[in-house]
Amino acid sequence: MKKILIVEDEEAIREFEIINLNRVGYNTVGVASGEEALEIYDSSKDFDIVLLDITLPGMDGFAVCKELRKRSEKLGIIMLTARTQEMDKISGLMLGADDYVTKPFSPTELLARVDSLYRRVEMQGTFNNPDEIKLNEFTLNLRKRSLLKNNKNIELTQVEFQIIEYFFQNPNVALSRTDILNRVWGDEYFGEEKIVDVNIRRLRIKIEDNPGEPKNLLTVWGMGYKWNTKELN
Repeated sequence: MKKILIVEDEEAIREFEIINLNRVGYNTVGVASGEEALEIYDSSKDFDIVLLDITLPGMDGFAVCKELRKRSEKLGIIMLTARTQEMDKISGLMLGADDYVTKPFSPTELLARVDSLYRRVEMQGTFNNPDEIKLNEFTLNLRKRSLLKNNKNIELTQVEFQIIEYFFQNPNVALSRTDILNRVWGDEYFGEEKIVDVNIRRLRIKIEDNPGEPKNLLTVWGMGYKWNTKELN
């Protein structure tokens, strides 16, 4: 159904988003508060993407993002904010958002971000490759879209899964931020490369025994990152 929940307290902006998304085939529901967003999501749970403003009356966007991510790892979440502070963007991503858009934004940018995220959400639901990739204590199941560590499931968002999939298909190979950005977000992505770094940080928290001293997902200085399968000295 390509269904999107729009959480925006400014009516003019909310209507702008609804009109532009409806005209290209998305089915939208707009609400003005975080509390209402959670109530509607809990009543249906059939949304593919949430466009979530950070500055909301009452429950702010960060709190809503955290609650939505508890409910679903598969849900696509795009944070919308007029703020330019880096920590706001990083905070949203660390809480589980897949992307962010800074206001003001054009209809073209909005649709490009939504389309890109929707393709990833859709792919997660239709992937039929039954193969598994095993690297040391990790098992990546491409059909179930799951990651196990020592047979224990690690919950991943669709963005995190695609990043891990790319690494598992290229073990011990240094992948640049640009490579990862193009592979996961697409070569027409409007955003910044720092979104890669934030997702790597989030992944390390989930997969590493000690995220401060990673042994699996390593930084390659001046280049990017690689998935390591070799014993570190």
